[in-house]
Order: sequence, then structure tokens, then C-alpha cells
Amino acid sequence: MAGTKETTDSYTVANYARFPVALVRGEGCRVWDEDGRSYLDMMAGIAVSALGHAHPGLVRAISEQAATLLHTSNLFYNEPSARLAEQLVNRSFADRVFFCNSGTEANEAAIKMARRSNATRHGIISSHDSFHGRTMASLAATGQGALREGFGPMPEGFTHVAYNDTAALAEAADENTAAVLVEPLLGEGGVVVPDDDYLARVREICDQAGCLMILDEVQTGMGRTGTLFAYEPSGAVPDILTTAKGLAGGIPIGAVLATEKASAALVAGSHGTTFGGNPVACRASLALLEAFDNDAVIDNCKRSGTHLLAALKKLAGTRSDVVDVRGKGLLVGMELDRPARPVVEAALAEGLLVNSTANTVLRFLPPLIISTDEIDEGLDMLGRALG
Repeated sequence: MAGTKETTDSYTVANYARFPVALVRGEGCRVWDEDGRSYLDMMAGIAVSALGHAHPGLVRAISEQAATLLHTSNLFYNEPSARLAEQLVNRSFADRVFFCNSGTEANEAAIKMARRSNATRHGIISSHDSFHGRTMASLAATGQGALREGFGPMPEGFTHVAYNDTAALAEAADENTAAVLVEPLLGEGGVVVPDDDYLARVREICDQAGCLMILDEVQTGMGRTGTLFAYEPSGAVPDILTTAKGLAGGIPIGAVLATEKASAALVAGSHGTTFGGNPVACRASLALLEAFDNDAVIDNCKRSGTHLLAALKKLAGTRSDVVDVRGKGLLVGMELDRPARPVVEAALAEGLLVNSTANTVLRFLPPLIISTDEIDEGLDMLGRALG
């Protein structure tokens, strides 16, 4: 009988450069492959497994809801989605929530919401090196040309300016601009942290241009940077915010949070999704928020994130091949003077899961529950992987 790797490679589309490891089990910040080998997980499924693996509260909530009501569609109300919408509104700037299934779907909905808010405006401004998803409008907004290669023509009306360059943004925003779409920090673009006043300046530019401000918090949201949403310390309040990855701790879900005014653009029949607001996904998200409240998960993220950043900078000080270490909370990057993928593969051989982005950047996205001792263990393995 063929193994998992062989079966996958034989029957699925070959668009992923997977590592030659089949994972079968997880607990806390560790996972095991089908050969029984354990790995310290400092990827968290690309910022998804916020509570780590097999979190008891999350497992219990998913199991109970699956045994009660698995799916309804949006032709009917369901209690978990109602409760989650209330929770997200109460914990943010938003007045309304739209549920979907992923980050790119959330960004598609946000773009549609912005364009429908003002019939005379359709332009969307985003950043070079940004990443907003792989469906067509989100891909058009993404500022990485290589990802669009072969999929043109792209939808019209998308403009890109340099990230963290408010002068360029102010020049680009005009009477045709419906919205500025921006990440609080670039994740897929290399863990680039902007100036402290960047989001506040973006807000001012949007107000001056009369357009909406959309924050893409698909990766930075849900505690990842040390606050529930990364925009909070800036004081800049968006009109629309998208979130997904960590929202339900591993169950697919996405959400658009919006003000009353912005959300009014979507009326009955204007947009929808069969699986959005799924009871199991929403119940999982409620369990995650409960763990945030009861187990001080975000406080742990801040504490462990500070430790991770300091430890990586200390390691960088001993090496000539490290260009920079940067990040917020438990979203941290180490930029090398060479491609990072071979180091990721060497770390895997040591028993450490990390990933690379922007070619030369090692990206660390561990579960928000990771301890400082586990971080030290992981960086010992990283040191050996770096050689």
C-alpha cells in the first residue's frame, strides 16, 4: 500500500513544494510524523494554530458542535455565528461582521464592499510586496508580480505603491480611489515592520481622499502581534478589517469586520457564501476567544514574542550571515544574506518547523501558547541548522 506522500503526489495537483514529511498527530507545540518522529512547531500551520494542537477546549467545542448541528447555510440563523459576530464587534471597532471561509475570500468581500460603497469610485490602492490572497481580485491587489504571472489579464482598477511610503500613497489617492488596502506589517512580504505612525498617516490620507481604509489582518490578527488586532496600538481605526488564519485555531473561517456605513453596501443578494458562518467554525472561534480570556494567551504571546525577538537578535550577533531580525509579538523574521529555504530544510532535519518567505527571510509563527523554554529549544536547533 502506498504511503501518504506517494498517494498525495499521485493524485493531487502538483502546485505545492511540500516537505517530505507526513504529519499524523499534534499536541501543544509539537507534532509527530508517521514514522513517530516529533517536531517543535514554530510555524503553527502558517499562523493558524493559535492554541497549538489538540487544545482541550477547542477539541471539546468542535466535537460538541459537530454532534449537534454541522451546517445550516445562510438561509437560516444559527446560534454560534450570532454569538461570534457579537464577540468580534464587542472586541473591535466594528459594527457588523460578514463571515466567509478564508483570508482571500475576506479580502474579496472587502474589495466588493468598498467598490459598492461609492458608485463613482472603483480604484483600490495596495502596496508593493504585499500579499492579499490568490483569488482574482485579491491577487490583483497583491503587490508581488511573480504571483500574478500566467493568470492575466488581472481585474482593472488596482494600483500599487511602496509600503511604508505615505508620500507615494498620498500622491496616488484621488477622486477615483474607493479604498486603500494595507497590511499592518508585511507577512508574506518578508516580515516588514513599518514606521510607528504609518497606519495613522494612512488613515489621514484616506480621510483626505474621501476613501475607505481596509486593513488586511488575515495573518496579523487574533493576537499574533501581541494585541487582538495589530492596528490597536496605532490608534488608527479602519473602515473595514479582514481576518482569517488564527480566527478558529485550525478550522477554516474568514471574517470581514466593518463599520455600519461601510457594511451598508452589501444588501440581500449582493454577496454570499454557502459555508460562511458555519456553526462548527464559529463554535471553534468562540472557544479560542474563551481561551484568550481565561488563559492569558495574548499576554503569553507578548512575553514569548519579546523573548523570541531578543534571542534571535542575540543569535544574529554571533553570525555574519544575518542581515536583520524584526517583527512584533510572535510574527518574527530573520533575514539572511542567502536563500532561506536550505536553512528551513536543515531545521526540519533537526526537528524544528519554521518556514521561509521573500526568499531570504526565515519566518517564525509559533502557536501563541509557546513557552520561553520551547523557544530556547527551537533556537538551539536553529543554530545547528544555520551551520
